[in-house]
Amino acid sequence: MTDATHSTEQHIASLRPKLIAFARLQLRDSAAAEDTVQDTLVIALEKHQTFSGRSAFETWMFGILKNKILERFRHERRYFSWQEDELSDEDSFEKLFQENGRWQAASKPAHWGDPDQILENAAFWRVLDTCLLVLPDNIARVFTMREFMGLNTQEICEALTLSEANCWVILHRARLRLRACIEKGWLT
Repeated sequence: MTDATHSTEQHIASLRPKLIAFARLQLRDSAAAEDTVQDTLVIALEKHQTFSGRSAFETWMFGILKNKILERFRHERRYFSWQEDELSDEDSFEKLFQENGRWQAASKPAHWGDPDQILENAAFWRVLDTCLLVLPDNIARVFTMREFMGLNTQEICEALTLSEANCWVILHRARLRLRACIEKGWLT
């Protein structure tokens, strides 16, 4: 084994905890996350010589993982059922605003501070991670596919057999719930 091969294998192994965390968040099943990451690592080890360097190595690895997660969704989508929320869309949206279009006092977004400073604050990211974990599985799955995996609405709809309107409703609910959770955990 050459030093370069050994170094590549170590680099791949060092990314495993990040890959596992991402897969668990997306799949909501530790065993499925472990299996999917294992498949990702096998592909990375087999194909690391094809890595062209047009992106960061970590980005390439996460690209493989994203594809593996999407494969799993496509394979399992016939067994996946959507959970309905307790409030209809109109109910949750209507409660946010007064008749004149202004925010309800209780619903008005709080000031979180300077966005650049918040994004560099580790405590904020812990609150966000916690808030993502308490989202219902279906809402978290769609949100993370959009915001973390970078998929567009059409790709999400195809992977999960959703209508575009339903996808937008789920994203709206995710953002509302995350905002409420972050404000509760971050600003208090």
